[in-house]
Amino acid sequence: MQENEIFIIGANGQLARALRQQYPQARFAGHDTLDVSDPAVISSFDWSGIKIIINAAAYTNVDGAEINDGRIAAWRINASAVGQLSSICTKHQITLVHISSDYVFDGEVTPHTENEPLSPLSVYGASKAAGDIAAQTTPQHYIIRTSWVIGQGKNFVNTMRNLAERGVSPMVVADQVGRLTFTDEIVRAIDHLLGQSAPYGIYNVTNSGPLASWADITRQIFKLCDYTDLTVTDTTTADYFAGKDGIAPRPLNSDMDLDKLHNTGFISRDWQDELREYLEKNY
Repeated sequence: MQENEIFIIGANGQLARALRQQYPQARFAGHDTLDVSDPAVISSFDWSGIKIIINAAAYTNVDGAEINDGRIAAWRINASAVGQLSSICTKHQITLVHISSDYVFDGEVTPHTENEPLSPLSVYGASKAAGDIAAQTTPQHYIIRTSWVIGQGKNFVNTMRNLAERGVSPMVVADQVGRLTFTDEIVRAIDHLLGQSAPYGIYNVTNSGPLASWADITRQIFKLCDYTDLTVTDTTTADYFAGKDGIAPRPLNSDMDLDKLHNTGFISRDWQDELREYLEKNY
């Protein structure tokens, strides 16, 4: 695998920044250079010399996808564009690495395995589920299902740390449980699967470690940052969003089974260790 044969779509997000560090010689394209929501742009693009496409582009505004223009954008980027890319990959014998989400499930049956039937609760989840189906139409595909992603940029960890720096004792959802997944963990897994020529298919990719709620994670952030004078008050998802319009339903359990990934020889890192290192880097 030569880095210059890798093409990464979605060049400006948290995951793309980590991919840039791993594959500095790869080709990258953001929305300004490749509008994946436009079929004409995808079909006319020069795909020569590309052996691997990593599709990190996504519409991720979960609540925004519930209304009007957001709904259209979610389906164009998360579903239709993946179908277009899959066709390109089949035509040019390119391997597609597509990033998916725990939101393709309703959170009722856990841990989530790779062969669990799709059961999205929201428009965002449905668009991502459609993207998974589309990605499977090309023979050479890896679908990376992940959750609770943390990287460089705006995310939950940085938001909670900023609240602590301002002396805020927040109320945080305690009935959603899962594990943080740091972008360097996703990149490690992608690199492992490609490097090992692992069987094509769907792979769950998160950090390992105990399940925790958003409230539990906030307490760890405050402890690690030495804001022991602040408190975190538990609330439910329903109460947190009570009275707000346009809120998408969320799965309450995001426990992802990692056995299939581990059976390829990959060893997942504990999210608590990565959280400590992440906070020390002060992104």
